[in-house]
Amino acid sequence: MAVMHDAFEPRYGEAWTRKQVSDALITPNTHYLIAGGSAQHVVPEDAKGFVLSRRAADEEELLLIAVRPQFRGQGVGRRLLEEFATRAAANGVTRLFLEMREGNPAEHLYTQFGFARVGTRRGYYRGAVGGPIDAITFAREV
Repeated sequence: MAVMHDAFEPRYGEAWTRKQVSDALITPNTHYLIAGGSAQHVVPEDAKGFVLSRRAADEEELLLIAVRPQFRGQGVGRRLLEEFATRAAANGVTRLFLEMREGNPAEHLYTQFGFARVGTRRGYYRGAVGGPIDAITFAREV
């Protein structure tokens, strides 16, 4: 939650609440990765970024990815995406999905990583200041 607080700008309405994250984490086939700290213990202040995903059959959706602003441009997001894809493939996943708000500067990272636009949800981010803002869906074969 500390990373989410730092990483998401409130004006876009993208960040999840603690309850949404907690509910996701107890849902079967939901996975997370944290950059920073050790695998056994993560101190919130040491966390650089995270991924939250959910698998269904042979597909996995990247629900959230966040990198604290001071660690952006250092490969943290790319390493998280690589580990996300590697773990998904090891579990038999053949296709990855993600969704982002139109105009999100992370789009270049997703396209460099092989994701391609496959759809649009008009007005999806209704809580955005000046919104609603469209959500763009991306997919990538594993």
